[in-house]
Amino acid sequence: MSRKQLDTTLDFLKSIDGANSPRDVCRKLLPLLDRLGIQNFMAGTIPHPGADRRQQVSNVLIDFWPREWTERYFAKNYIASDPAIRHLMTQTSDIRWDELQNRCRSDMAARRIMDEAADFRLRQGITIPLLTIEGDVAGFSFAGEKLEISPEDLGMLRLVATYAFGRLLLIRETPGTGVSLAPREKEALQWASEGKSEWEIGMIMGISEHGADKHLRNARAKLGVSSRVHAVAQGIRLGLIV
Repeated sequence: MSRKQLDTTLDFLKSIDGANSPRDVCRKLLPLLDRLGIQNFMAGTIPHPGADRRQQVSNVLIDFWPREWTERYFAKNYIASDPAIRHLMTQTSDIRWDELQNRCRSDMAARRIMDEAADFRLRQGITIPLLTIEGDVAGFSFAGEKLEISPEDLGMLRLVATYAFGRLLLIRETPGTGVSLAPREKEALQWASEGKSEWEIGMIMGISEHGADKHLRNARAKLGVSSRVHAVAQGIRLGLIV
């Protein structure tokens, strides 16, 4: 790691100490990762085999994937066939997605996941394995259309992933006090946790699709998250939805 890279990394480590929400962590990560071609990322612990959609979502710590891809991923239970998840469960080394492509040539389900991810501009990526003190397996995945990650960059990325993950765990375990959702925001988020679309939520609640989307956007803002899936995860952890 060069002196410049080290200084940049140290600045990040100092700045992320003040992050008090996953959205804050996103804001700290994006400028650091942009030069590597990384435009999207997700991190979380790995749910136990057979976990339902809600349990899977509750394991998410940060979600900066394209929204449509995240929703499809959990709706179709792709976690059960995701080659990156399989790698995390059996290996402790980083894995580049082009290596996963080569490994899953004969696995149609895994290939479909990789191909569909590419349709959402997640063409290249890298997944870094992590482990909590309790022994829970976790991972931090970074992706974009074309990554430019040198060996030195990879060392920095491992450090950043580890530190950001630790901060996200602290945020999850010590959520901000006073987080409160309006009844309609809570209801919309509850239906979102069931996998309902904005149109479906609007029909159920007797409001427009735009109105349902507004309630969900308000919920995301109050919870300090940037995605629908992450809002559901936070809502479950805080006991705002069941």
